[in-house]
Amino acid sequence: MANYTIHTSLSFIAAEAVAKETENDAFTSFLKNAEDSKQIDTIVHELNDEISPAIDCTTCGNCCKSLMINVTETELQNLSAALQQPADSTKEKYLEQGLGNEYVINTIPCHFLSNNKCTIYEHRFQGCRDFPHLHQDNFTRRLFSMFMHYGTCPIIYNVMEQLKKRTGFRND
Repeated sequence: MANYTIHTSLSFIAAEAVAKETENDAFTSFLKNAEDSKQIDTIVHELNDEISPAIDCTTCGNCCKSLMINVTETELQNLSAALQQPADSTKEKYLEQGLGNEYVINTIPCHFLSNNKCTIYEHRFQGCRDFPHLHQDNFTRRLFSMFMHYGTCPIIYNVMEQLKKRTGFRND
């Protein structure tokens, strides 16, 4: 593990997000102007690999309390099988029609969140599995989304703060 403090206090992270709005706007510009976005991806992936295992998401659950998750037809079928009920019943109870052939969870927080834990964890949707998307490439194209969750997701907050240091960002 790297030698830095990982912050997990949700109240601290929320306050920091407000206090650092101007700094984060400057950091967004800094990242968008970076000459090597692949290098930024490499750093983000490394930080994600260091930070994610150190954070217990079940002490937070903010993603399940705030995200609108897309659900594919295949995921609907898998969920129906896991819940041992017909797909039509599952769809009616938990989903609404989204764009194309996808559905979205019809409540926020998610129906399947209980005591900050996913009650369908083994059958959770791809959008849930992928969040906070720090393992994916093209990080500098997703900055709006990253900063949207900066004040609510301890993983994103900590990755972004360490990214500032690793990239040499200075907010003078």
